Amino acid sequence: MSKTRSGFVALIGRPNVGKSTLMNRLIGQKIAITSHKPQTTRNKIRTVYTDERGQIVFLDTPGIHKAHNKLGDYMVRVAEHTLNDADLILWLVEPNERIGGGDRHILESLRSVKTPVILCINKIDTLGKDEVLPVIAAYSSEMEFAEIIPVSAMKGRGCQDLLDTIYKYLPEGEMFYDEDTVTDQPMRQITSEMIREKILRSMSDEVPHGVAVVIDRMEFKPHIVDIDATIVCEKDSHKGMIIGKQGTMLKKIGSAARKDIESMVEGQVNLKLWVKVKKDWRDSDMLLRNFGYDEKSINE
Repeated sequence: MSKTRSGFVALIGRPNVGKSTLMNRLIGQKIAITSHKPQTTRNKIRTVYTDERGQIVFLDTPGIHKAHNKLGDYMVRVAEHTLNDADLILWLVEPNERIGGGDRHILESLRSVKTPVILCINKIDTLGKDEVLPVIAAYSSEMEFAEIIPVSAMKGRGCQDLLDTIYKYLPEGEMFYDEDTVTDQPMRQITSEMIREKILRSMSDEVPHGVAVVIDRMEFKPHIVDIDATIVCEKDSHKGMIIGKQGTMLKKIGSAARKDIESMVEGQVNLKLWVKVKKDWRDSDMLLRNFGYDEKSINE
């Protein structure tokens, strides 16, 4: 009987390259939030894939980017610290022959780590049959990868091949989590992220990056879950936009978030949202800690 393999796999890449979409696809359900806007993921998110071969613990990280505030600095440190925690690194890139400055910055980081790296070329559903070959050639000329695997996180193409390949590089050993575990994220944190996702998807580009969501109360009752949450933004004008005319935008955000939360808790949810202004919270050490962006979590 073959021994089980278990290990940690860091998922890295530039913002908006599809890391969270790929992780959700691989584990078979939605844990990490997604949107078309960059820098959607702010914290390291652990999700767990288990089958008869063993267990893969995925570490989804914020996109590595040039930071413009303390929140951005925190996000980049989370991503770069994860490289040293993993048994294997999955580097997700766009299917372009020209390697941009953001990916070159990641290349420099990867050259200094001893962890094996699998290059995942995402969004191959946007390419013709032979168009992926020049992309492979361009990246291969820069660095030697353990494997190069083209995938489509959106369509699921290449994902089974990717899982099979990951297991080849994981050490033999016992599972880290119970086989029914899908994530180690607290339910309150997933709930706040689900609400933030709806803001990202509903609002213009200016507002979402300055938004945090705090769960003030989450009470499980026999037939319903009561949730009170505060949406924190940086400007009075943003508060008005989030609430919308006669509260229409806030209702839209709450309704969409409630559906996802009800699916997660498998029951009815009573969700109440409030909006508060905290000017420049992304540059406040105290507020960053209060909202869950804590230096301690980088080392966990």
